[in-house]
Amino acid sequence: MTFSVGSLVSARGREWVVLPDDESGLLLLRPLGGTEDEIAGICTTLEEVRSAEFALPDPDRVGDFHSSRLLRDAIRLGFRSSAGPFRSFGRIAFEPRPYQLVPLLVALRMDTIRLMVADDVGIGKTVEAMLIARELIDRGEIRRMTVLCPPHLAGQWRTELSTKFNLDATLVLSGTVARLERELMFGRSIFEEHPVTIVSTDFIKSDRRRADFLRACPEFVIVDEAHSCAFGSEGRGGRQQRHRLLMELSEDTSRHIVLVTATPHSGKEDEFRSLLKILDRSLAELPSDLSGDEKKPHRQKLARYFVQRRRADIRNFLNEDTPFPERDVLQEEYRLSPEYKALFDEALQYASEIVTGGDGVRQRVKWWSALALLRSLASSPASAMATLLNRASVADTGSIEEADAIGRSQVFDTDAESTVDEGDASPGVDIDDGEGDLPNRRRLKKMAAMAEKLKGMKDEKLKKAVQSIKKLVADGYRPIVFCRFIPTAEYVAEHLRKELGRSVTVESVTGLLPPSDREERIERLIESEKRVLVATDCLSEGINLQHGFDAVFHYDLCWNPTRHEQREGRVDRYGQPSKRVRVLTYFGIDNKVDGLVLDVILSKHRTIRKALGVAVPVPADNNAVVEALMNGLLLRAREVRNSDQLSFDFAADEKARLHADWESASAREKRSRTLFAQETLKPEEVAPELKAARAAVGSHLEVRRFVTDALRSLKATVSGDDTVKIDLSESPRAVRETVGGEKISARFQLPVGEKVICLDRTHPLVEGLASYVMDTALDPVFDPAAPPPASRCGVIRTRAVTRRTTLLLLRLRFHIVRTVAGVDRPLLAEDCLPVAFEGPPDAPVWLPEERVEELLSARPDANIGVDPARESIRKVADSVPLLLPHLDEIAREHGDRLLAAHRRVRAASRQTGVSFRVEPHLPADVMGLFVCLPVAEVVP
Repeated sequence: MTFSVGSLVSARGREWVVLPDDESGLLLLRPLGGTEDEIAGICTTLEEVRSAEFALPDPDRVGDFHSSRLLRDAIRLGFRSSAGPFRSFGRIAFEPRPYQLVPLLVALRMDTIRLMVADDVGIGKTVEAMLIARELIDRGEIRRMTVLCPPHLAGQWRTELSTKFNLDATLVLSGTVARLERELMFGRSIFEEHPVTIVSTDFIKSDRRRADFLRACPEFVIVDEAHSCAFGSEGRGGRQQRHRLLMELSEDTSRHIVLVTATPHSGKEDEFRSLLKILDRSLAELPSDLSGDEKKPHRQKLARYFVQRRRADIRNFLNEDTPFPERDVLQEEYRLSPEYKALFDEALQYASEIVTGGDGVRQRVKWWSALALLRSLASSPASAMATLLNRASVADTGSIEEADAIGRSQVFDTDAESTVDEGDASPGVDIDDGEGDLPNRRRLKKMAAMAEKLKGMKDEKLKKAVQSIKKLVADGYRPIVFCRFIPTAEYVAEHLRKELGRSVTVESVTGLLPPSDREERIERLIESEKRVLVATDCLSEGINLQHGFDAVFHYDLCWNPTRHEQREGRVDRYGQPSKRVRVLTYFGIDNKVDGLVLDVILSKHRTIRKALGVAVPVPADNNAVVEALMNGLLLRAREVRNSDQLSFDFAADEKARLHADWESASAREKRSRTLFAQETLKPEEVAPELKAARAAVGSHLEVRRFVTDALRSLKATVSGDDTVKIDLSESPRAVRETVGGEKISARFQLPVGEKVICLDRTHPLVEGLASYVMDTALDPVFDPAAPPPASRCGVIRTRAVTRRTTLLLLRLRFHIVRTVAGVDRPLLAEDCLPVAFEGPPDAPVWLPEERVEELLSARPDANIGVDPARESIRKVADSVPLLLPHLDEIAREHGDRLLAAHRRVRAASRQTGVSFRVEPHLPADVMGLFVCLPVAEVVP
């Protein structure tokens, strides 16, 4: 015997709902009133499965009318295959903000989805991209998906997929692939065996791995940090390989690709266009200037593939406030001690001397060694020592290109070309060949000895930083102290532990730790009330740290302002529970390296960001700008012995040119964002879908109401306004075990503070409560001494009605059939609908929806006896057959609306060979039966 999706069956002594087949050959069933965790597969040849009918409420179990709303909320919050326009919203563990629906709606308008999500740092691009993937999975349009990302972000992606989207992902990294391949059957690919994968882009781009990935790549691909795959006219191996991989993936015109980046435009037009080509080859041919009415068709075309918004654009989208923290930006300066200044002058002279003379490869080796020395010395004595005593990696290079590649990765701030894990080790400066005490080496050792004597409280930079960090902690902040090099991070952490005392926990995280160990160390640190995290830039990109930290201290300046922005974005983002975050830029007032970078680059970047509301990258190769500045510094240093005599007049021309170009780039960015703001989805296009989705699955307000009412019915104490405090000490043990404690603090919407949980509709507590309310209401065993929280029937006398009014709580189950090339692919959708009529069942006057919602909040104004109440329910229950034709018509109309909503959000995609139909399962289940009597009416 076959059973259609959504039908009700009886097996193993209970009733179940039939779910869509997962190709296992088993009949997939979910218990009536149960959760996703209770889904079972039954082999019908071994176990008996029979069709079942849903029984009407038992009049002998009459309860209070208040149960109607509690039962309705429990049913609706228990749905995972929810109705409404979106199939996925019943399965995700959060309530999307209104602005987060825009990329989803833009994507659903496409047949094959090709989209770049380029929202500002901290808005939630990960969530926006995953909403698209989850929706296509739940619509049955895709079965497999993959995320391409830097390896250090893989763990965070897996956590997000699991906790927010209920998807278990497999990590495909250099350290996991051998085990995964050993577990495969012959001829199978990892990507065929594991439907959801997270893959290291750099691992999979290699020639050895690329071919298998291209052959078995899933239907849906998310590319995180997509700017690292841009490839312009300058040939650079890593980028070229990544870009080639994505171009080859995009050749399959049926494959969905979503690019995610906060920096789509680096200032180089050819690199930006290389990303657009991945989405659509013709986009690369668009004119560079898209302003003017005559260019509107071009803007509209690009807007179909491109979503980019600032915080200001979405803060009050659809009149709903999205809380972002205010950023307080401060500067702190320090002066070098006389001893440190002497070392700095000595190092500057040494650097200026070694860059002269030589040519070709040898000259570039000297250049990078000089820069390595200056950068390490500006960082800390510990980093300076490591650099002075280590051999330079560039010393053994055989070409200028090789020397430049290694030098840039070690000295400059890592960009999209390399991962942030590669650049936090201290570079070396010794370029002499052979062994022995060579003159240069003796000089380096002498400077290393000078650096060692400066460690600790003789280091004015460290000394003043400790004071500033102490103040941050005293002011209630939990700061992240960002350092450029590993020795500096370990050195700063060591001294902070000594100076801050036992009441403050200090931990360091550097590139030496594997990503999983970093997460574990951070989570342990967050358990401490007062805490400081010292980190290198291995934590500056893509990692969400807002739940545990709310301040950033730039112990070392970045030479690339984008890296500064990324550091600050770890705490200044959506979900930050603190209303204000503090950013402190720390620099040496007489440290010429810091001063030059701050004066020419960082200050201008900050000014433009403040004016525009968004960061604008350096409108050139940032590394080339820094090289020019440092070259000028070293040339001038040869002319003067004392760094106090160094001025920045040599950089005036470079500064003026750079700032003029930057202002032009800022103006272009402002004009571009203004133009595209006019082409994106309008709020009035989003509002109806948001309203329909919330009506189907319940908003955070309904979750709060249900949890509060349900817990109070279970003898829990619930108090508080924004953050509620829940005391379960008098509640049943099963409830306490679900929560994992007796006392908790909770909110029902992000952000949440420390030791506060977010109770969304799929949280175990909410899910468990909904299941408990449903199960006890449906349980055939009834104990009058311990009535369930919700009853399926009830009667009240109320002034809310003037005639006898009956409210029916219907559970509707629909079979959404997606037909592709003549093959039916069924989906299940469920909804809970209250309907009501006035008068007797044989002559009902059906009420409009808004009036029904009012009845759910009706309050009793007079008492009614148990026997009259039972008689009222019994009369209606006996008359339900008279109501069935109209209830069937209601189900069909609701199914038509469901089909229209399901089609509407995908209507513009022009999918060929695809059709939909909705079949309601009749009759509808009458979950609840409630009667409102006017106060003056006498029940016979």
